[in-house]
Amino acid sequence: MEVAGEASNASEAVALARQVRPDVVLMDIGMAGMSSFEATRLIRKERPETRVVFLSMYDDEDYLAECVDIGGSGYILKDSQADQLVTAIRDVHLGGSYLSPRLLTRLVDGFRALGRSPVRQPRFGALTKREREVLKMLAEGKSVKEVAASFDLSVKTIEAHKFNLMRKLGIHNKAQLVQYAIQKKVIRLPDLMVN
Repeated sequence: MEVAGEASNASEAVALARQVRPDVVLMDIGMAGMSSFEATRLIRKERPETRVVFLSMYDDEDYLAECVDIGGSGYILKDSQADQLVTAIRDVHLGGSYLSPRLLTRLVDGFRALGRSPVRQPRFGALTKREREVLKMLAEGKSVKEVAASFDLSVKTIEAHKFNLMRKLGIHNKAQLVQYAIQKKVIRLPDLMVN
């Protein structure tokens, strides 16, 4: 096993992957700049044989679902033991998949609970990229008019995105929207205090 390169943000990771053509990319889910999800899409589009293992501090099913949707092969928590990280990289390199044991346990428990409850939790992964962007900006306190101006779209279009995301998530007011955005780590409390 050889470390072929190291990037400080997601854009650098894409450029470096083009250059060194790695077998496996260990992608931090919380990188600065371009999202790690978008970087993974680009890497996998240009080089489908490159496998991606996400490294995350979030033991969250929605993040996992998003990682799987974009072609990730592994998801390991940052507080995992070093030997688990090595196992994840090796398993993924050999064509398999890897999931942190703690998250796997939560998923199994969730499936068991799902069998008892007909109501499913709304998924962040069900939102489009634009709906996620609108969610973030609204939760940060921006008005619909400000969001529309920042995307150079009409207020009516942003209202439609807002309606769709709130319908998909079962959210009925701004307070619930902010609470959901904090819970799903779309925004952080320090971000709110700065704005």
